[in-house]
Amino acid sequence: MSDPSSINGGSVVAMVGKDCVAIGCDMRLGMQALTVSNDFPKIFQFNNAFLGLTGLATDVITLSEVFRYKVNLYNLREERKIEPETFANLVSSSLYEKRFGPYFVGPVVAGINSKSGKPYICGFDLIGCINFAKDFVVGGTSSEQLFGMCESLWEPDLEPDDLFETISQSLLNAQDRDALSGWGAIVYIITKDKVVKRLLKTRQD
Repeated sequence: MSDPSSINGGSVVAMVGKDCVAIGCDMRLGMQALTVSNDFPKIFQFNNAFLGLTGLATDVITLSEVFRYKVNLYNLREERKIEPETFANLVSSSLYEKRFGPYFVGPVVAGINSKSGKPYICGFDLIGCINFAKDFVVGGTSSEQLFGMCESLWEPDLEPDDLFETISQSLLNAQDRDALSGWGAIVYIITKDKVVKRLLKTRQD
């Protein structure tokens, strides 16, 4: 049997800019080489935090609902919105709970701290080990291509518009080199006072 986390394909990337952060994913849902849908977003918003999930599609849907439930409980109990750093620890502990029968996902968290205004991104393995980063994190079947593109194009202190251009070019070029990703993309540009969501049209083959 092939790697369960690559059966449905998909890619996600998050990048840090100057007082802003971006996260993007492709729209493909596949059954290995067979494309099932081109409308399967993998990014979910939880207050100030954005979660990108790639991997087994059933686990992606399950985990998105689990975190919606847990974040709502947090908001009720704490009477405040969850911050990205806190949400990252929630993701880590939730994945580690299932370490003996893990979810086959590769989560990426991005967001802006509402108090300090600092951008925050991190990635995880499937049992919740946090990979902190100050530039970019990637996940999914086109990880190797994304690493190459991001290392070539990313620069420190990018403005929101430049960050959008950089993450979009990285994502689109990586998708073109991976048969299990593609069919459109979604990119979120997050600053302290607003979130801009943009849809990208890509090759449909």
